Amino acid sequence: MKFEQLLSHRRPQDLWLLGGVMLLALIGLVMVMSASLQIGESNLSSPFYYFTRHSIYLLLAITLGAGTYFLAPLVMSEKIRVLALVAAIVVLVLVLLPGIGKSVNGSQRWIAFPGFNIQASELAKLGYLIWLAGYISSHKQALLEQWSAFLKPLGVLGLLAVLLLAEPDFGAVVVLGIATLGMLFIAGVPLLRFLTIALLVTALGAGVALLQPYRMARLMNFLDPWADQFGSGYQLTQSLIAFGRGHLDGVGLGNSVQKLFYLPEAHTDFVFAVTAEEFGLLGTTLLIALFVLVCARIFRLAFSLLQQQQLFSGQLVLGIALIFSSQAFVNIGVNMGLLPTKGLTLPLVSYGGSSLLVMAIMIALVLRIGTDATPVAPVRRRERR
Repeated sequence: MKFEQLLSHRRPQDLWLLGGVMLLALIGLVMVMSASLQIGESNLSSPFYYFTRHSIYLLLAITLGAGTYFLAPLVMSEKIRVLALVAAIVVLVLVLLPGIGKSVNGSQRWIAFPGFNIQASELAKLGYLIWLAGYISSHKQALLEQWSAFLKPLGVLGLLAVLLLAEPDFGAVVVLGIATLGMLFIAGVPLLRFLTIALLVTALGAGVALLQPYRMARLMNFLDPWADQFGSGYQLTQSLIAFGRGHLDGVGLGNSVQKLFYLPEAHTDFVFAVTAEEFGLLGTTLLIALFVLVCARIFRLAFSLLQQQQLFSGQLVLGIALIFSSQAFVNIGVNMGLLPTKGLTLPLVSYGGSSLLVMAIMIALVLRIGTDATPVAPVRRRERR
């Protein structure tokens, strides 16, 4: 592939998607600043520490996204697909090695570099999606007929799940599982075969939860957080209090009380609760509407590509849509007390450099694929008289 072909491009065609993503990123920047002022001043003697770092990550994300948009054909080439899976496995192994992986709050999820950390699971999500989309596109018929072809991606998912649970990062396993089953289901895997594996995966997930006492505690707290509101149910009860204080229009930007050391991880996992307190029902409705808009545009493109038999591009966009939507749904559900705590950030809104950078790559791939799939309108020349 010539270098000129890699750089050949047109401007993004889906301005609704681009606009929704930009608004979410801007809202995230504002809410990270609001939610992190007190914790930054208390722990790091700088109220704008997290805001400054998030701003830098956002600029890097825009730069990385633009570069991905230009080089998307290279990212989606046949050779890169296998390398993407190898890279996903390598980073998940490296993060578990002493001296390389960094432990925070009892979880070893980050690879430490001078001045910043990279969350291994975020890189693994992207690499795995690229490989799985390529596998489905090249084994479409075998997936419909052979159990072995169907079990291979599940085996790869199982390997990644073992590495992720060793960190532990149960939330990433859930998101990857949803994406995998969704992509295989849309690929046309027979329903009975699909349901058999889905039930097995559900049983294994329940077994993992039962074997880990803290996961069972999270499940019990989710059902009745007020039973131990000053212990294991503390996070969820404080989040619900934030929702209660928000009412219709909120207490105003910067006026949240729950972020003042009552609500843990206010600028990461529970930034949606702070948004609910400061902007109320109206603000959260607007934020959810933006997520619905972005998800709808990505799903729309995915199904359009699949109808045109562009299997790899369609499956990759579908996987990105499933990752984005499931992570947003789980985070919002956890904040509202509808789901057990998973430790997942809100895409494009929560503080987190790794999530922001990888999500920028994913969105850039979607925009480029959508642009390439849009036919160029012919330019009509005026006839000379």
